[in-house]
Amino acid sequence: MDRSRRDAGEGHGSPAAAVFDALGAEYERAFAASPAHRESLERLLADLAPGSRVLDVGSGTGRPTAQTLAEAGHRVLGVDVSGVMTALAARQVPGAEFRCADIRDLPLAEGAFDAVCVYFSLLQLERGAQVGLLERLVRSLRPGGRLAVATVPVDVAGADAVFMGQPVRVSSFGAEEFTALIARSGAAVEWTHSALFTPDHPAGEPEPHLFVHGRRI
Repeated sequence: MDRSRRDAGEGHGSPAAAVFDALGAEYERAFAASPAHRESLERLLADLAPGSRVLDVGSGTGRPTAQTLAEAGHRVLGVDVSGVMTALAARQVPGAEFRCADIRDLPLAEGAFDAVCVYFSLLQLERGAQVGLLERLVRSLRPGGRLAVATVPVDVAGADAVFMGQPVRVSSFGAEEFTALIARSGAAVEWTHSALFTPDHPAGEPEPHLFVHGRRI
């Protein structure tokens, strides 16, 4: 899974950047077999017109999200705070554009994108920052544009944890609260899917995944 990393960006040199610099391609191998992520991408592709402009937040190694979209003919901009993952993505998915940056520092014009993907890239942001970023990402969609978001739906704020052997601090929301948050951000929720997935990694443990698709009102 490209991941869309467990961080939309805390700035270069941040603890989150260090975590995903260390994991690199190991993250992709651990999550590549997620059928729920693949189903989400297939649903998104079915909703997009040819040549759509797509923003992939927390693009990780570029696979599967940016690769799937680019190979389908869409114009993809991937943004990730990990320099290691951004470099991997550029090599693996030459048909997309990637930037190593904090998504919160990038100017996002109103209505600039036909779709925005945010796969597991909010979890190392504080709850308030997640709310603000989602609202901003929805505004970057054209009216009717598509939002595809995935998270680990647990009710936790600023908890220290270990992820694939790396120390992380995570915040998230329960499934109902997170889905309501998407709606409050200005996107009509059209599809949700919950799944349990165990990463293919010695330290991998089963974790709940929630996928939410919305359309900018």
